Amino acid sequence: QVQVVESGGGSVQAGGSLRLSCSASGRSFSNYAMGWFRQAPGKEREFVAAMSYDGDRLDYGDSVKGRFAISRDNTKTTMNMQMNSLKPEDTAVYYCAAGVFYEQIRRGLVDYWGQGTQVTVSS
Repeated sequence: QVQVVESGGGSVQAGGSLRLSCSASGRSFSNYAMGWFRQAPGKEREFVAAMSYDGDRLDYGDSVKGRFAISRDNTKTTMNMQMNSLKPEDTAVYYCAAGVFYEQIRRGLVDYWGQGTQVTVSS
């Protein structure tokens, strides 16, 4: 079993940067694909990014490509997401997720979810 906890959210002005982190507990962290999702008020959950268990495969949502970058350190059981050139439309609660199958992360078919961390971007 894996438990994930997000951190690093906050408020920033448009054009600024934030770095989110996801800490995971459980011996099998390195076997899981990891991903980030977000949900803004009144909107459906949106896929943001995913990384395979070994870090070899990456996938990003169209709205964040070129601005967000994810990385993971299996020795520290952490995953990070650097968010640059932030826009007001990036405002949302961001969720970390873990899943067995990398190919299914994008569709939200994950096994574990974090509680979420708020990101607010002001214009």
